[in-house]
Amino acid sequence: MKDKNKFRSLIVQVTVLLIALSLYILARSYFLFHVHLQTLERVFGIIFFASELFIMIHAFGFFLDIINQNRKKVEPRRVEPGEDASVAILIPSRHEPKQVVYNTLLTCQKMSYPNKTLYLLDDSSIESYKQEARELAEIFGAELFTRKTNRGAKAGLVNDVMATLSEKYIVVFDADQNPMPGFLTMILPFLEGDDRLALVQTPQFYTNTDVSHVAMVANVQQAVFFEYVCEGKASNESMFCCGTNVVIRSAALREVGGFDESTLTEDLATSLRLHRKKWKTLYYNKAYTFGMAPEDLGAYFKQQARWATGNVQLIHKLFVLFFTHIRALSPVQWFEYMITATYYFIGWAYIFLITGPILYIFFGFPSFFMNQSVYVLTFVPYLLLSLTVYYSSMKRRKYTQLNVFKAQMLTMLTIPIYMRASLQGLFNLKKVFNVTRKGGIINASVLSVWPQLLLWMIHLSALTWGVLKLYQDPSISLGMNVFWVGFHFFIFCGIFYFNWE
Repeated sequence: MKDKNKFRSLIVQVTVLLIALSLYILARSYFLFHVHLQTLERVFGIIFFASELFIMIHAFGFFLDIINQNRKKVEPRRVEPGEDASVAILIPSRHEPKQVVYNTLLTCQKMSYPNKTLYLLDDSSIESYKQEARELAEIFGAELFTRKTNRGAKAGLVNDVMATLSEKYIVVFDADQNPMPGFLTMILPFLEGDDRLALVQTPQFYTNTDVSHVAMVANVQQAVFFEYVCEGKASNESMFCCGTNVVIRSAALREVGGFDESTLTEDLATSLRLHRKKWKTLYYNKAYTFGMAPEDLGAYFKQQARWATGNVQLIHKLFVLFFTHIRALSPVQWFEYMITATYYFIGWAYIFLITGPILYIFFGFPSFFMNQSVYVLTFVPYLLLSLTVYYSSMKRRKYTQLNVFKAQMLTMLTIPIYMRASLQGLFNLKKVFNVTRKGGIINASVLSVWPQLLLWMIHLSALTWGVLKLYQDPSISLGMNVFWVGFHFFIFCGIFYFNWE
């Protein structure tokens, strides 16, 4: 009864939130298109409004995920594995620290499932790493797989080894992922119980959260994704492979031609192949694997750039599929994939939104284009309700409001990374797979974080000028813009918190 009341309360909150959102959109539309504006003002107003809509649509998708996560679910059918349920455990590695790979091989070897074989897939190009891979394979009795070229990066590596395998299932663990002993015994029964189930994805959480601010906050971001977004996608038959901590049916992977080698996020693109062939995917939200978070901004930015580029690259495939075989996916699957593929354009949306108050303070160029009273009556309720739903949902998962705010701060600091990576993905300019560096914190140089420092300085200047103008000639419009500039300035102060600990 208690859970049912919580769910009803959540439904009411989200419903009121959607009403507030609708009222704000109607009000913004009216003032934008029915009030006299100069051409330049109208163009900027449309861009500003489009940026707001983009963020609101993605927020709407997240709130739907929260609702789906709180729904009562039917446990999938489970059947204990038979003698034919052989498993190939694949550990792709390229220039990884020896101790990191050692720990992964050790934990994989200790998994309590007899019908398994370990495969260390070494794609290193440096002899010292190759020698370490040979030594580790000998220590743990793992099959060592190497190749002459680096074609297709991780996806190509897995595809090449797949041609030599006969196991019914494959398990993929990144080189820094440590599974618990019961991983296979818990996951395999789902695949044995449903012949059309292509894969079971499990979450990953980080164990090195005490190493740095970046590592701690990256873990909170992972929690948002794995504890809400994935649950929501799974309820809509849209869960995709995340590249690690996943068990895959070999027959399903072979049917779709293996992992997609044309994007940097081969896991997402391959999931699209599976779904269009009507294979099912499952997300099992139990943490049986623990890995390593990026420990500094350089490693974090590299990780985010790879994810952003790869996700946006998927837009091309979705576009072709939509116009050639629209029934390949259900409407809700189309929505989920488009939300996923377009998410990293959020960098462009944020940059337009934070530019508005700055232009108003320096040049008197309006950003909201609507009556101040109407703005307060429509936008503020939406903002407060959305923050309430978001923060309360994370609090239920035992994450503090401070850490959740830090996660949002780190996302804002990644705006320049997302902007560049989304263009690279959209125009297919980058296909190089870069491994996230592990082991040791290296502060990013001033030159490497100059975009974040530039944004910080611009906001500092705008805030100073805005406060002086407000002192001389106070007004509601100026006050609102100064408030937003001040808030964004505080956010960009995070560059000092995360980079120079």
